[in-house]
Amino acid sequence: MKQQKNSAPADAPEPTGSGMGPFSPGPFSLGAKYLEIQHEAREFARSIEPIAAAADEMSEVHPGMLNALRNSSLTRLMVPGEFGGRFEQLDPLAICVVREALMATSSHADSMFALQGIGSYAITRAGTQAQRAHWLPRVASAEVLAALALTEPEAGSDLKSIKTEVTAVDGGLRLNGSKSFISNAGFAAYYLVFAYENSGFTMLLVPADAQGVSVTPSPELIAPHVLGEVHFDNVFLPESARLGLPGTGLSLVLATLGVFRVSVAGAAVGLAQAALEEAVRHTRTRVQFGRPLARLGPVAQMLADSWTEIEMARLLTYRAAYMAIEDPAASLHHSSMAKLAASEMASRVVDRCVQVMGRWGLMRGSKIEKLYRQARPMRIYEGASEVLRLGIARQLTEEIV
Repeated sequence: MKQQKNSAPADAPEPTGSGMGPFSPGPFSLGAKYLEIQHEAREFARSIEPIAAAADEMSEVHPGMLNALRNSSLTRLMVPGEFGGRFEQLDPLAICVVREALMATSSHADSMFALQGIGSYAITRAGTQAQRAHWLPRVASAEVLAALALTEPEAGSDLKSIKTEVTAVDGGLRLNGSKSFISNAGFAAYYLVFAYENSGFTMLLVPADAQGVSVTPSPELIAPHVLGEVHFDNVFLPESARLGLPGTGLSLVLATLGVFRVSVAGAAVGLAQAALEEAVRHTRTRVQFGRPLARLGPVAQMLADSWTEIEMARLLTYRAAYMAIEDPAASLHHSSMAKLAASEMASRVVDRCVQVMGRWGLMRGSKIEKLYRQARPMRIYEGASEVLRLGIARQLTEEIV
């Protein structure tokens, strides 16, 4: 499927006073800054295509994919300019645009890119100057991989039920507990650990090589992902390992979601677009009943519905990402709407694409089969659809008087 072109010249000024600064020439097209990032991300995605299929079937970090990411400048989007980032502050729309391009080619690359931000944002927000200076430039260059450790065997969506606990001891802190299904476990240089402390929650910066930290494999998923169970057995940490004040851990989790939840929507849009393009290529050339499948009524309807839903989700995602630039916390419910709509849409679209491709959509190892497996987890991680609906409804009932 041909990519749509933006009709604005490269140096077209962005509109002012419209509240839609990143969009040019009208309110519904990306401006020059984002088009450049989009082009860069698409070129990177094309360059990794030869290794994408192999990487996406791995539950360990693919060395070639990591080297490719290090040789790009994409991960510099994940930290502020002061510490090697591309912009003064993180830009959720730029991150969305990149994830849209990467997920269309490789979930492995998309995850590796996203986790550099998800696993470092609490340091950006609440780390000491020394912690920022030590870790963020290395995250920006992908010299080290980052990880955020939230979920536990008995705590998923209900984060307040975590059992991992940190206590004050002579000379520092003592951490005990286990985290489950942690992305980048076993490969990250450090973990940002969400732990219970006294009557609140705290975020800790824990080096992966700290004594008492160990990793065991997580169960394999239908779409392979770099995951592990991380265990903390009497891990001693200095007081400085606590990011921010005691009891502010939940606010740091919400701040991270405010910036990065909407980027999951971007990835979902990219996945759905890739699935639709596979289906179009097949139905345009596969002839049944004397005509291409794409010219048969039921198939044409599914293709049209899919394209329409992708475009709706893309617009909602870009708008939510733009709102997150200005105020991530205040716009979190819009990010939740985008993540909900886009991830649900991706599942519907890829299912239709498998259907119109018939037995070719079921072939193990085909791109559409891979996308089918990768779409399903998106409705669960970083906010299950049902939990997001609860939060969105709560916000709605508070706003309507």
